[in-house]
Amino acid sequence: MTSIAFIGLGSMGSAMVERLLESGAHVAVWNRTAAAADKLVAQGATHLASPAEAFAHDLIVSMLANDQAVDAVFSEELLAHVGNSLHINMASVSLDSARVIEARHREAGVPYIAAPVMGRPDVARAGQLNILAGGTPELITRAEPVLAVLGKRTWHVSTEAAGASLVKIGVNYNLIHALGALGESINLVERGGVDPQLFVDILSSGFFTGIVYPTYGRIIAERDYFPAAFTAQLGLKDLTLTERAAAELGAQLPAAPILHELFDTVTADPERREGDWSIIAEAIRER
Repeated sequence: MTSIAFIGLGSMGSAMVERLLESGAHVAVWNRTAAAADKLVAQGATHLASPAEAFAHDLIVSMLANDQAVDAVFSEELLAHVGNSLHINMASVSLDSARVIEARHREAGVPYIAAPVMGRPDVARAGQLNILAGGTPELITRAEPVLAVLGKRTWHVSTEAAGASLVKIGVNYNLIHALGALGESINLVERGGVDPQLFVDILSSGFFTGIVYPTYGRIIAERDYFPAAFTAQLGLKDLTLTERAAAELGAQLPAAPILHELFDTVTADPERREGDWSIIAEAIRER
């Protein structure tokens, strides 16, 4: 059986590990805050003392918070002294980081693909993620024991890691727009005395089917932002990745400054920054 090491045990990473354990996989885990592994070890995972130990396993999956975390954990020093286990980076990172980390693995002779995901932790727990893969067909096939368990579909979008990151950045920007649009339209109708959840139900049954509008519409209508599956601080990170990608590629994002201002407002508030990223609706309401 394929052995798997998993690095990064935030809400998404933990849900992924639970899914892998449920499938019968052998999973060893590591997190910068070691206590995050305790619950998963109780469910059958084993604990890694360091990221280097992950490379004793067939596949290494990482789900780290940002560019800085990926850079720190998968350093040149680490990669210079490990074997040829395949690293599957499932985090959302910048184009620059995607290129740097891919090159770093290539120079060290360590197989690597990018595979950022679409979906919240509950979707990961159910194995229903959409996975955006960047890498060679051979390596993506090699990653299949993980990808098939975590995702309902793997989209091979590029032979390069940066291509997968670019698609994920574009997806997230669409989602950020949806959060802003929901915040504005819900604010509009509730000021006119309409039940905001009724409005969300109408949206979700008509033009906007799928999971985004009913999920985030309910959160905004009920102001149910805590605990967050994906925080406002992470939302600001993803919006910033979009702006950086647009600057590199010469693309215009006319609405981005307004969205950025909304995220700045909520992340500057210590009582809101850890709320769900749809909490930008409160900044809209207050205006």
